[in-house]
Amino acid sequence: MADDLATRVVDSISRNFKGTHDHRAAHAKGFCVSGVFVATPEAGALTRAAHFRGNPVAVTVRFSNGSGSLESADHHIDGRGMAVKFHLPGGEASDIVSISQRTFFVRTPEDFLEFTDARKPDPETGRPDPNAIGDFLIRHPEAEAAFTEVLTTSPPASVATTAYNALHAFRWLDADGGSRWVRYRWVPDAGVATIEREKAKELGRDYLRSELTERLTHEPVVFQLEIAIAEEGDDPDDPTAGWPADRRRVTAGQLELTAISADQDAECERQVFDPMRLTDGIEPSADPILNFRPLAYDVSIRRRLKLG
Repeated sequence: MADDLATRVVDSISRNFKGTHDHRAAHAKGFCVSGVFVATPEAGALTRAAHFRGNPVAVTVRFSNGSGSLESADHHIDGRGMAVKFHLPGGEASDIVSISQRTFFVRTPEDFLEFTDARKPDPETGRPDPNAIGDFLIRHPEAEAAFTEVLTTSPPASVATTAYNALHAFRWLDADGGSRWVRYRWVPDAGVATIEREKAKELGRDYLRSELTERLTHEPVVFQLEIAIAEEGDDPDDPTAGWPADRRRVTAGQLELTAISADQDAECERQVFDPMRLTDGIEPSADPILNFRPLAYDVSIRRRLKLG
């Protein structure tokens, strides 16, 4: 059953990071920022969704490290996350969840469980067994691109100088009934910049939050939301496969972040950022990973809030 698989996946991730159930199983260490999103007229012509009509929309954004450990140092080799919650009229919300790599590791929840099990730490070294990882990659060559990107990318100079990719595709429906498949990418106005790992170590274990806090005292942090529009033959259901680079791209809106959220517990850690939290005008693909995520998130939040 899917619910049982979700429990097994969350258990496997928590075991790998020796985590407890009082924080997220993955992307455990993070912080939230508040701001405003304003869509472009071009986006409004492509979807009738409420947050793409051009009016200012309040947002909460959570930046995170990919690790399931709260003690994860910012200089560690890791993927980075950016989750955006759009606060819609009537108290509703819609989310975009994105990470720093351009593709995901696997295509199905079952393969994801196999992936997390392969990363189980060796009791003697405390690190994943390279042979187990190698065997997994032989069985799943589709994971190689994501693995390589994570392992070869230097630490970010800032969360504000990192581009983030929402790996799943969504169908945008316009007011006239037309539709198209799109993928999201957040592009920083400050440009993409990394630093050497030794320099990152000198900045401290928590330099990303400190750096952003300081940056926001001088100016807002701005991202452009870019969408790639699929053409015939582009698969909307496979998060391991990127679409060709020459696909039409549209700037869908601007995100301006202005302040660290005042209540990191209520406004951040008790919130669920779910890419399946959609609104009229946006529909999900049949991507098995996308459709599985709410099940895993439900297991995690229930444990965090001790709901049984």
